Parts: sequence; C-alpha cells; structure tokens
Amino acid sequence: MHPRKSLTLALAGLMLATASALAQPTEIRIGVALEPPALDPTAGAAEAIDVVVYQNIFEGLVRIDQTGAVQPGLAESWTISQDGLTYTFTLHEGVTFHDGTSFDAEDVKFTFDRLLAEGSVNAQKALYEPISDVTVVDPTTVEFTLSRPDGLFLFNLGRGDAVIVAPESADNNGAEPIGTGPFAFVQWDRGSRVVLEQFGPYWGDKPALTKATYLFIGDTATMTNALLAGDVDGTNNFAPEALAVFEGNPQFKVLVGSTEGETILSTNNAKAPFDNLLVRQAMAHALDRQEVIDGATYGYGVPIGTHFAPHHPYYLDLTSTYPHDVEKAKALLAEAGYPDGFSATLKLPPVAYARLSGQIIASQFAEAGIELELINMEWAQWLEDVFANKDFDLTIISHVEPFDIGIYANPDYYFGYDNAEVQSLNDQLNATTDEAERLALAQQIQTIITQDAVNGYLFELAQTGVWNGKLDGMWQNAPVEGVVLRDIHWVE
Repeated sequence: MHPRKSLTLALAGLMLATASALAQPTEIRIGVALEPPALDPTAGAAEAIDVVVYQNIFEGLVRIDQTGAVQPGLAESWTISQDGLTYTFTLHEGVTFHDGTSFDAEDVKFTFDRLLAEGSVNAQKALYEPISDVTVVDPTTVEFTLSRPDGLFLFNLGRGDAVIVAPESADNNGAEPIGTGPFAFVQWDRGSRVVLEQFGPYWGDKPALTKATYLFIGDTATMTNALLAGDVDGTNNFAPEALAVFEGNPQFKVLVGSTEGETILSTNNAKAPFDNLLVRQAMAHALDRQEVIDGATYGYGVPIGTHFAPHHPYYLDLTSTYPHDVEKAKALLAEAGYPDGFSATLKLPPVAYARLSGQIIASQFAEAGIELELINMEWAQWLEDVFANKDFDLTIISHVEPFDIGIYANPDYYFGYDNAEVQSLNDQLNATTDEAERLALAQQIQTIITQDAVNGYLFELAQTGVWNGKLDGMWQNAPVEGVVLRDIHWVE
C-alpha cells in the first residue's frame, strides 16, 4: 500500500475514533416514582429527598458506600479516643459550596448546632443526641465530644440527615439546595423534574456524568413506556409486577438487590382499639404475609417478623410468632370485646406496594371481622396527616432508614408505642460498642416489639432497578436512601 494512502487511512481511523469518543453520552435521565416535598435532607423525612440529593448535591463528613461501609467524605481522616467519647476529624482543604463560599470546620459546627437546636426539624435528630459539643480546633480540624459511646456514630454521620450545610444558604436549601457535592442544583420544575449539572470546581474525583435529570413518573405504565422509548435511561426502583418486560432484554439491565426498607402495616398504638394488645395480636394472626408478598411484590419481597433487615447480622427470624390463623384472630377479637369485629381506616401513600398490600390485607382482615376503608393519599398529604399529625388508624409504609429500631423507643413517634423496657434497652444499645452486647440487646428489642405486635411486619422491600444496558456503576443494593451518581457512566 502506498505510504501516503496508509497515512490517510490511519488519520481517518483516528478521526473516527475521536468522533466516537466525543459522541459518548455524558448525560442521564432517571425516572423516579415520587417527587420530593423539598430538597433539604436535613429538614424532612421523605426518602424522595435523598434519592435526588444524597452524595450528589450534599455530602457529609463521611459517606456510606453501596456495601454499607463508612468511607471518608468531607473528612479525609479521623481519630477516636480510647474511651470512645472524642472524634477528631481532619477536613479536606480547598472545598467550596456551589455558591462559591468556602467550606471549613465552622460549617461543620454550624450544621450540627443547627441539627441539635431546640427548634430543629431534622427527622433523625434523636440519632445525634449523644453529641454534647462540637469544637472548631482550626479551619481543617473539628472535634466532636459525645456524652456516651455510640456504636453507630460514624454510620449516622454518613446519612442524608447529617450532610454539611452552610449558614449562608441553609435556610433556602429546601427550594434551592447548595452543597459541596459533585453535582449542583440547576432547576426544579415542580411536578415534572429536577435538573443537576456537574460542579466544575468540585474538590474530589470528577464524575463521568455532566448532567442528571430526575423525572417524576408515578405511574408504572408510563414509566414502562418511557424506558422502552428511551425517554428515560433508567430507574432505581421499578414496579416488580412489570419487570418481566425487561428481563432477558439485552437493551436493559435489571438489577435486583436489597434495601433497608421494612414494610409494615403501621398501627396507631395510642388509639382505641389498637391500644389493646389482644386486638393487635388478632390482626397479626389475620395477616397472611406470604400472600401479601406474592401479590404486592410479585415474590420479590423477603418476609420479616420484626422491624429489622434480614440481611443484617443482628436480625432475628420471628416470622412464626403469629402464624396466619383466622379462627385465632376471631377468638382474640372476642376476648378483647369485639366479637363482631370492628371498622377502621387504612390510609395508603401513592406507592404500588402500599396500594396493592392494602387491597390484599383488607380482604384478609374481612375474614376475621375487621372491615377496612381504604383511603388513597398523595405523598404530601400522607406526610402531614399520618406521619406528622398521627391522624390515622392503620397505614402501610416501608421504613427505609438503616438500623432504625430506635424509633420504637420514641413514644412520640407516629405509631405511638410507649414501652419503658424497650426505651431502656435502646439506651443500652446506643451506649455500647461491644458487638456481642449490641447483638443481644438488638434481638431483645426485636422480640419485644414482635410479641407486642406493635405493627404488622410484612416484608423487606427489594430494590429492583431497570437501566439502559449501556449504563454501568449503578448501586444494586440500597444500604441508605439515594441514587448516587458518582460512579454511573456510559459504556460501549
């Protein structure tokens, strides 16, 4: 071959390769079922907030990876005193918030003073109660003093509730969030989408993605069509009843993993007749857990008998405590003074697992004489009426916060359970770092809340993601709430 022709072909090949490289996508469109009520994870309980902002817009001193392990975040390292009461964090230098203001130890102190303040609206404020003082040693060093050892302190610092915010922007983070993360907030078209773009001056490793758009699509059929048409590139948690459309299709990746979502028939323990243990036990016997799993999760849910994730080493299998037994349920209702049963309302948030579970449970309860009126609610209404105002009889919800059994030690929590023994055991659990002791205490609490039938324990929610087959780096499991963008990238 003529050398000049060979050179021309080589250059053409190089140009084609370069064009191909330039054509590699760097944007992603993610479909999510729920629109967040706001975008500040330090001021709201909704998982939908963290799905958009966790580790994307906002970062903590540490971060949780997809295995559930604690990794460095805004703190590059830390030391722990021998008595477990002093944590000293060394912060990364050169970090800025998305509005250009600098990050340093003063922002850390501000964040936790605000979180622990009397008027704080942080949904998990109780988790940080052991913090007695936060001291700025110098701009890149901050010291936490605890009132007691806390075996989950570092993990809790990695949750969305503890991301670092700045005094200059904190008050407006609900509408225009400003953090230190690899992606900056661009716009929120309410009812439609949130747009994020890569933050140029980001202090850490640059993500492959330059832009991410979260599209709010609550209807399964619409989400299915959007995925098939390529209008969205993936979703982290797709309706299991429609997964068969994508399984075996090489154009898509179906990722089935675990979550921290204990799905429960949440019960208002402070309200008659549910303040009666016999009534709650009757409801537990009326439940056919496997039927709910088969009907509401299409077999993907894992049965639970208590409020704990089955994949956790502390989990105790208590699923046989109240076996499905309609006659036993009727006998317990009669003993409780309800020989003819009773009527109640079941308020359901707008997620498929709740709506489907509600229909199945209503049928099961009817066999025992309990008539349920199903009330479908939008997410904001559910958060206000049920979670905040405790205006409900029964509801169905997946509690997705990791290691959240401590909510049973809070009598003011929305399901109104008040048990001094559980509160004492939880205090002991929080105070010890010895693994054998923690295991024993956690299993004691699990046993008590199951025997008390505080709630109807149904199943652990699976994470069922559907993604474009050319995407990689998505989390298969969900040890914390969020759709973390940092490792997602397009491949050939």
